[in-house]
Amino acid sequence: MEKVQIFWDPSGIELDQLGKKTKSGDPADGDTPYVRMPIRMLGIDTPETSYQGGETTANNKLNELKTLLETGNFDSWIDPELKAHIVPRLVSAGTRQITQGNQAKTVFKQLLDTRLAKPNGTNRSLFVMAADEHFDRYGRLLAYIAPSFTKTELATVSLEQRKTFNLLLLESGWASSIIIYPNLPKNSDLRLARTAVKNAVENNLGAWADPLMLTAYEYRMCIKLYNACKKAKASNGFFIRESDWVQRYCIDMTTLKVYNPQQYLKVKPENRLFIWPFEIRDAVGELNLIAAE
Repeated sequence: MEKVQIFWDPSGIELDQLGKKTKSGDPADGDTPYVRMPIRMLGIDTPETSYQGGETTANNKLNELKTLLETGNFDSWIDPELKAHIVPRLVSAGTRQITQGNQAKTVFKQLLDTRLAKPNGTNRSLFVMAADEHFDRYGRLLAYIAPSFTKTELATVSLEQRKTFNLLLLESGWASSIIIYPNLPKNSDLRLARTAVKNAVENNLGAWADPLMLTAYEYRMCIKLYNACKKAKASNGFFIRESDWVQRYCIDMTTLKVYNPQQYLKVKPENRLFIWPFEIRDAVGELNLIAAE
């Protein structure tokens, strides 16, 4: 069986029961305010519900992208394997993506309701484990979240009860894995995530039940590709810059091979690790990566 070859033990930071602090209001004292803070759950990507327009707008854009790609005018700039993968998935892609996004949101809410409920009827607060890189470019805290347990409870609760919501969504199939260097989980958690995605893919769980599924990152890529193609066509040319629609390199975490941004399909969904171009030099040295043939 393939094994994860990446060994990483990030320090991270633990934010003490952030769930108790999500309501803004009067400060506890002169130097302790309460704040609301959006969290971007690390390592997962659920289907979009409103990315660059609603259902009709998305369908129109992606149906037009299908037509543009089928002309063959952009073949010089698009990997043939990637084109063959996305073209049949573009019909009504907006409808499917948004439907799946709403289903993922419902499942997440159900998980929160059941996992945070205490026997006495009150709600448990969240345990938040932030990444070494604390915030994304939108100011969201990058973190893993799980139910918070007291020291007494931790002596009796099972590993199943301690699972992060990130992992639970991967297990349900309503989230795909999107692990981006340098925000890597430790090796044991990486293996759990990989197993969860592998099982969801192989058993057609959640969004993976749709044979024409586009992961959320593929969906966003297709919208960007549409914009790039339209821009090129408007200028009476067919040149599109790769960086306008796909940028991250893809690493197979079982072989440590590095693939160009358009070649991520050569890596199974559960084995994908993404790296931004400006991080690739550091990653090659720290993770001992090798170029794919």
